[in-house]
Amino acid sequence: MGRSSNPEILVIGIGNAYRSDDGVGLVAARRLKNQGSRSFRVLEHSGEGADLMNCWEGADAVILVDAVQSGSKPGTLHRWNASRRPLPARTFRGSSHAFSLVAAVELARVLRRLPQHLIVYGVEGRDFRAGTGLSFEAEEAVGDVVERVLREVRQVSCGRNG
Repeated sequence: MGRSSNPEILVIGIGNAYRSDDGVGLVAARRLKNQGSRSFRVLEHSGEGADLMNCWEGADAVILVDAVQSGSKPGTLHRWNASRRPLPARTFRGSSHAFSLVAAVELARVLRRLPQHLIVYGVEGRDFRAGTGLSFEAEEAVGDVVERVLREVRQVSCGRNG
């Protein structure tokens, strides 16, 4: 996965639309799709780890957006550079998959299948019960995470990422 003048940038919104705030990554992905940008691709994904690894294969930079439960105030945005260090597993404890995002990232790291740049944005959720729609706090955070992802895309496009 070499650096080219036009890096392949993939944004993946992760979630389950039927578990309230767990759908925040999907909502963010839909808003990013509406931007109509040709500088990056956007996918919606359930978060199943093995398939995630297949989705990001060949991309130079991947930005993931997912709901998290770290104990922070609902609506708080977290950012991790997973290409540099492991993700905090306890923060992603709400995953309904046996092979989670955290497991996928660490397996990809061992197999040398990690994208050159892998940034993960976590939106602190409040409500993960069955149901549709986001809590007020998660809905408010969507605009912020979309803005940050767009900024991240610009930085990757210009060859800067931290």
